[in-house]
Amino acid sequence: MHPCFFGYGSLVNRNTHIYAQASRASLSGWRRKWVYTQERSLAILSVIPDADTTIDGLIAEVPNADWAALDAREYGYARIESGGSVTHPRAPETEISHYSVPSQTWVECTKNQILLSYLDVVVQGYLREYGAGGVADFFATTDGWDTQVLNDRAAPRYPRAQTLTAQETALVDQHLALRNAAIVAA
Repeated sequence: MHPCFFGYGSLVNRNTHIYAQASRASLSGWRRKWVYTQERSLAILSVIPDADTTIDGLIAEVPNADWAALDAREYGYARIESGGSVTHPRAPETEISHYSVPSQTWVECTKNQILLSYLDVVVQGYLREYGAGGVADFFATTDGWDTQVLNDRAAPRYPRAQTLTAQETALVDQHLALRNAAIVAA
């Protein structure tokens, strides 16, 4: 049995990775947060402990237990064993880990922004896996919406950017409007 990772951001969008054996799952005791580090020029999505929150996502096997490629994709994050906090359809003894940016690497910065092409990918994944309710839950269980959102849709900067339908784009924009997010031009 191969170990698995729990993805809660872009890894929910199956078009952004090659992990074919992905399954819907949920992680208890954590919520998402936009954080800033000196390693990256934009806000990144992480998780922070929160006993009262459960977030949805995907788990997938790490082929041959080779974490190197996934660790490289998730640079700046620490891989954490999820233990029994993940509800999933696999065998109970499945080893699952998730990624979190260590709080000691966070920096306070008013210049960092959320990349809209990245957020689009995340929301598209949640919509496909969990429907409109899953998208609403993603926004509700994520902190840090007071961060500016950089609108790079015309020339996406996110390396795994996806094309959204008009309905998907409208859904992202609707949720950002509900949070009074400040959207700035790229």
